[in-house]
Amino acid sequence: MCKHILNAQVSIRSPCCRKWFDCVECHQERETHPLLQSFEMIFACKKCKKCFRKDVQEFEEADEYCPHCDNHFVLDALTPKAAITIEADDIRKDARMIKDDRVKQQESKTIFDPDLDADKLG
Repeated sequence: MCKHILNAQVSIRSPCCRKWFDCVECHQERETHPLLQSFEMIFACKKCKKCFRKDVQEFEEADEYCPHCDNHFVLDALTPKAAITIEADDIRKDARMIKDDRVKQQESKTIFDPDLDADKLG
């Protein structure tokens, strides 16, 4: 599972150490040597778990699919992004921040609601 590319569809076999990685950054983190560049790449499809070779010098639009299962493995990479979230204590201890849609909530009252306090005026 790659933490750099969230939607990686294939694993790539590095030509230098013959190990499988999901991206170049994963290779840099785990290995001490630089990645050897090659024009012939070996992929392993994550959908059908079968390996295949592609020559990147002659890469065409039809080569963006796994030859075994037609999984489209050339996608725009989704990288993790920072998000602003509500920081709270553990929900199991204090669930006041979570609204339960199954329970009918009390309607909010304003000073302009004449129904309840109509007899108190005057």
